[in-house]
Amino acid sequence: KTSGNIALMRGFNYKKVYKWLAPDAAKEDDGRDKWPSRASFILAAMGGAVGLGNLLRYPSVVFANNGLQWFIPYFIALFFLGIPVLILEIAIGQAYRGSVVVAFNGIHKHTKGVGLAVIMTGFAVATYYVPILSWIMHYFRCSFRGTLPWTDRGEDFYLLDVIANADPITPETGYVEYPGRGLVGETVGWCAFMWFLVWLSMYKGVGMTGRVVYVTMGVPVVIMIIILGRSVSLDNAREGILLYVGEWNGGKLASGQIWQAAAGQIFFSIGVGFGYFTSYASYNSRFANTVQDSLIIAFSNSAYEVIAAFAVFGVIGFLGYEPGDPSVSLSTFTVGFLTYPLAISEMPGAPAWAILFFLTLGLLGLSSAFALVESFVTLMCDSQMGQRTSRTLISTTVIICAFLLSLTYCSRFGFYLLDAVDTWINNLCLVFVVWAECVTASTMYRYKDVLVQVGGIAYWIHSFGYIFSMVLGVAVGHAASPSAGAGVGFGIFIVSTVIAVVLGKSPMSPAPGFWGKNPWLSKLWWIGFYPVNQLRRDLNLIVATGNKWKIPVAWSVILRYITPPILAIIVSFAYPAFYQKRNDPLHIAAFTMAHLIMIITAVGFIFPRWFDIFVPLEKLNEGADMYTPTHGMVEPHSMGVRDHEKGHGVGDKVSPSTSL
Repeated sequence: KTSGNIALMRGFNYKKVYKWLAPDAAKEDDGRDKWPSRASFILAAMGGAVGLGNLLRYPSVVFANNGLQWFIPYFIALFFLGIPVLILEIAIGQAYRGSVVVAFNGIHKHTKGVGLAVIMTGFAVATYYVPILSWIMHYFRCSFRGTLPWTDRGEDFYLLDVIANADPITPETGYVEYPGRGLVGETVGWCAFMWFLVWLSMYKGVGMTGRVVYVTMGVPVVIMIIILGRSVSLDNAREGILLYVGEWNGGKLASGQIWQAAAGQIFFSIGVGFGYFTSYASYNSRFANTVQDSLIIAFSNSAYEVIAAFAVFGVIGFLGYEPGDPSVSLSTFTVGFLTYPLAISEMPGAPAWAILFFLTLGLLGLSSAFALVESFVTLMCDSQMGQRTSRTLISTTVIICAFLLSLTYCSRFGFYLLDAVDTWINNLCLVFVVWAECVTASTMYRYKDVLVQVGGIAYWIHSFGYIFSMVLGVAVGHAASPSAGAGVGFGIFIVSTVIAVVLGKSPMSPAPGFWGKNPWLSKLWWIGFYPVNQLRRDLNLIVATGNKWKIPVAWSVILRYITPPILAIIVSFAYPAFYQKRNDPLHIAAFTMAHLIMIITAVGFIFPRWFDIFVPLEKLNEGADMYTPTHGMVEPHSMGVRDHEKGHGVGDKVSPSTSL
């Protein structure tokens, strides 16, 4: 028997099993790794989007704004905030075939800093996201006991056993003190384990990740259906569900709170601004259906959180919670670590339901974690030094560094540090970098065409007016009143636009259609619409080949004139909120860190060569200024494609009727 077992082991091909479990990524024609299938890309992107924010944050936000009226601002935010930015991030990743820095270098060489700020935002989130998964795994381990340890002591178990942080000392004057010292052992252990799983999911690239996402996304969907069925069958679950979809509180639409909450939820839920959509899309087939993929990801993300919320509201009804009760306050952490565990502890077969619930949270969190890290790994792999280094070594180094940084959140003051960093990275830094994405992409792309056509004075007056109308508008809105802020914002924009049109020279190439009827309208089109519209058209040469869906004209208008003002308003709320935390050293440190990441955008604009090391040598000139004196469909100098069907190339004139 022994000799037979040895012979069997010798005949077992371990290499084949390893290759099957961890396959190498296939190659695109340009030599870049590519996803095993379209489904792999969509699932991976959904894994980044669908996470703890969908399952835990969404129901807590809806609970504070309960009623069917919630869905009006929610879907408006989805179409005017989430989807336009998502299309931008996926399209430029697919077109420029590189990291976020490479993609924004293609937009313009001075916007590389925007790409790096996006990546650093995602990496900063990853360092504290995994410690949250450590707390989930603590609950998961304890779920295998006959009696759940948080039964009748949910808050104590969460704060004393899992978080295990010393309470801060808040003096009447001076700064808050955090007496906790040292690390929480179990949190460190689970943190190391989860970082190992992150490394395992991505160290070989999209070939490996393309396998993992079928588990990290498929299993949670199945389990959530099971949990949903159990939650809606609880006693009094109907009362909670009626709070969600059985009421109409139209008066809440007159308050800015519900609109701000809906915009924030869409923004944080979809996950734009972290870089993984652009990084993942760079491994797509060059001519994949970007618009369709973006809509699938956005609608799937919303569908998951809208449907999963029925489970949480079933629990809310079971526990007898009411939105107006001052003793009930729901947040991401309270839903995940207090509300739902409390309900589970009162169910028959509680351990089994606890295992399923925390397994779902763990898998969803894992897929988001390796998505957040992927943008940084892709940055290093695409850099001039990284091209000479194996991805496995780069991934290993990044994961080790990230784990070491995560240890600060595993300390006995780590919970409070995590709360501070999460607050300012999400409410300030993240919103700002997406604002910068929209503004730079819609203003800087092929701007030299505008300079030659209408003159530098007109372009810069309009551009500065466009930006300062948002900055000063929200500032006056907070200092005086919202109506005064709106008046200042619109006033600056209108005046600067009129001055730019008056001072601008008549363009050599007339604007298309209606805009070309007279020189004044033609100048307005060149300074106000040309860069973003040309970006749309150049991207369509790649992402809309054949019968694939085109990026619509409306996308250009939304991305330039609707999304950025909304984001400017959202980010403006962060500064008054910091005033309340100005005596907390952890919040001061987190606030400072957020600004350091934001400053990267300015550094890249002023000193673009500093970031050249992150761009492959063969792509450095993609963002160089090149004048193509046409507003028609031309060969995008930074994308390397040609409109073969119409036969237009760089410098070819095209009639205005074809320009849209």
